[in-house]
Amino acid sequence: MEEHLSDPKVERVVAAGAAQGIDVRPHRFSTGTRTSADAAREVGCDVAQIAKSLVFQAGGEPVLFIVSGANRVDLAKAAATLGGQDVSRADADAAKEATGYSIGATPPFGHARRLRILMDEDLLQHEEVWAAGGRPDTVFPVAPADLARASGALICTLKE
Repeated sequence: MEEHLSDPKVERVVAAGAAQGIDVRPHRFSTGTRTSADAAREVGCDVAQIAKSLVFQAGGEPVLFIVSGANRVDLAKAAATLGGQDVSRADADAAKEATGYSIGATPPFGHARRLRILMDEDLLQHEEVWAAGGRPDTVFPVAPADLARASGALICTLKE
């Protein structure tokens, strides 16, 4: 594991965290952290402590869901939270256009544009969760309450 990174995407995440009062400490792993299972294995935590950032479309606009790695998104619950809008998973191109990051590397903040963000309430059960740091091999630890505040997320029930 390497703790110091010099990568523009990671630096954007660090700067976005700093702007919200969070000291983002990125950790890079040679085998990658693209999936929740990969990240949990590398970090040495439960998969439920991985805060995966997923881009969906709701009413034609991108919305970011920050979800526990152990959970799947319930589209009906997400739609109800978003006022009944149809919700569907964004494709890779739409996700990258909205956030500036590839799937598997999307952080919870520091995006290319302002997004509406929903956060899975299950993440609040943990003292610390791990989120993507802008690269598919990089994650960082953060307290869930700080994550919600820094991302501007609405905390809600998202799991199936």
